[in-house]
Amino acid sequence: MNVSGHPTITIDLVLDRQQTKEVLRAVLHAILFHRLFGTVKPQTFEVLDVTMPGVDDKEITLLVEEKVDAFWRGVEGGANKRGQILVTFSEKRPRKSWFLIGEEEIPWEQWIINAEIRQPSDRERQKFNADLAATLTKSLETMLVHSSSEKGRAAVPLITNASSISPFPIKMAVKVGGVELA
Repeated sequence: MNVSGHPTITIDLVLDRQQTKEVLRAVLHAILFHRLFGTVKPQTFEVLDVTMPGVDDKEITLLVEEKVDAFWRGVEGGANKRGQILVTFSEKRPRKSWFLIGEEEIPWEQWIINAEIRQPSDRERQKFNADLAATLTKSLETMLVHSSSEKGRAAVPLITNASSISPFPIKMAVKVGGVELA
């Protein structure tokens, strides 16, 4: 848990250039698959013989692609080969203020994907891919255990609007070198 009280789940990935987009896309989809509460049309992503669940939805796919591309541009264009993608789930609550009427978004859970890009040599490739496959399997286990745990279920606020794929606002931010990218 972080200072603000909502659960923060961290996934650390070491990727190579060839698989960066594919892996990030699959991990983001898997997180969303476990945290969207509307009617979800499932899909799967096969990455290094690991089957990851995903969401077959135009808006979600567009959001994921946009953030994966932003991450890729950030690490590809600079010297820094480390970055983060943060996925924050919030609930809308009435703003409590004397002068302002409206709603504010209060985070109830955050997922942090720390990604580092390395370039393994040809003889390191097999071990690198095996390690990445094990990391993806462990990441999927983390998602399952957290979202089904008492703590993970307790973090979810009351669902008052089930008319869309997500009754809660989802924000994704990309940071490379500590700088947030668009």
